[in-house]
Amino acid sequence: MYRKSLLMGAAMLAAASFAQAQTSTSANASASKDHAFVSTALMGGMAEVDLGRLASSQASNEKVKMFGQKMVTDHSKAGDELKTLAASKQVTPPSDLDAKHKAAHERFAKMSGADFDRAYVADMVADHKKDVAEFQKEAKNGKDPDVKAWAAKTLPTLEEHLRMIEDIQKSIGGRATATK
Repeated sequence: MYRKSLLMGAAMLAAASFAQAQTSTSANASASKDHAFVSTALMGGMAEVDLGRLASSQASNEKVKMFGQKMVTDHSKAGDELKTLAASKQVTPPSDLDAKHKAAHERFAKMSGADFDRAYVADMVADHKKDVAEFQKEAKNGKDPDVKAWAAKTLPTLEEHLRMIEDIQKSIGGRATATK
């Protein structure tokens, strides 16, 4: 009888440990997704600032130049907020653009005038559509309450950027494809 109770107790303990490990693994996966969102948003924000600086100097259309400056201002502010949040979550912010974003910088750096305007605007439309979708997903489904709140707070600014750049795209004549 004692042996049967001991075996039952061991089985219950093993089941409880397994359940706790599953919960811990699930929580770690959720935190990992939120941390991945933070890392991606930090890199994307850096790229927006970088390309915004190029647009401020290389665009020929005044609206495109002004939009580029808005990207520098808004994404610098959001990036600073996110860096503070990232530090509290032990997420190391990138120190430089990754290869994909460096390649985009190089492509745009070789352009100027109306060619730059069309390519930059098309890229910003595509990028902001993707960003709005990612931020909506994080604001709705994120597990880390701080990251979720930051995404929800930042989302209206990204939606405003998308409306602005789509209006600019219409005003400069159409829907050029992004140069990604």
